[in-house]
Amino acid sequence: MVNVTIWNEYHCEKKNSLAEELYPSGIHNFIASFLTEYGYVTTTAILDAPEHGLSSEVLDQTDVLLWWSHNQNESLDDSIAEYVVKRVLDGMGFIVLHSALRSKPFQLLMGTSCRLKRRNADETERVWVVDPGHPIVQNLTSEYIEFPQSQVFAEPFDIPRPDDLVLISWNEGGEIFRSGCCWKRGNGKIFFLGPGHETHPIYHNQDIQLIIKNAIDWAKPLNPPPTYYGKLSGTTNLEPNQT
Repeated sequence: MVNVTIWNEYHCEKKNSLAEELYPSGIHNFIASFLTEYGYVTTTAILDAPEHGLSSEVLDQTDVLLWWSHNQNESLDDSIAEYVVKRVLDGMGFIVLHSALRSKPFQLLMGTSCRLKRRNADETERVWVVDPGHPIVQNLTSEYIEFPQSQVFAEPFDIPRPDDLVLISWNEGGEIFRSGCCWKRGNGKIFFLGPGHETHPIYHNQDIQLIIKNAIDWAKPLNPPPTYYGKLSGTTNLEPNQT
C-alpha cells in the first residue's frame, strides 16, 4: 500500500474559468481521482489550509508527495519547505509538476534557481521519450506524447544535471526543454514532469496519468537499512542517524 499526498496551490482554478472548467474540484482532486483508481491511498492538501495541509503527521505518513504550484510559491512557509526536504532526504518520493519547478522544496533540493525560459502560448508540444528503458515510461502507447495546445517551457533550465533524463519536449516555436528529469537526494528520489499548465487538459491524457503512476512506483521508499553516523568505535551500537 503506497500513501500518496497531492499538494496543490489551488488558486489558479478559482481565478481562471478555463482552469475551473478543466479541473472543477482542483488539480489535486483530479489527480487523486485517477490515482485512487490505480489503487493508491491518496490525501490532498492545499496552500490555504492550516500548515498548508502538510503537518509533520501528514508528511511522516506520506510515501510519495506530488506538488503542483504556480504563482504563489513564495507564500509557502519556510519551515514546511524545510521539512519536505528532510522527508525527501529520509526517503520520501517527490514528484514536481509543471511550475512547481520554482517551488521552495524543489529549489532547496536542487541548490539552483530552477529558472527557465517560457512563453504563454497555445502551441503544439511533442514530449519525446529519450530513455525508453526507464521504468517511468513503461507501457506508454507511443514514443512521444503530443499536445496540440501547451504552454512553452524552454532551455536554458537552471537545474543540476539530471541523474536520468527521461523526456525531452519539442515546441512548435522550435524550443526544446528537459521535461522529464530524475534525481536522487539522500535516500529519496525526485522526478520533475514539465507538461501540466492549468488551462490545458494535460492531466486528462492517459499517457501522462501512466507516467505519474510509474513515477510513484519508481519514487516510493524502498525501506533501506538504517544509516549510522558518528565516531567509529569498533562497534555498531550507535543509534540510527546519531552524530
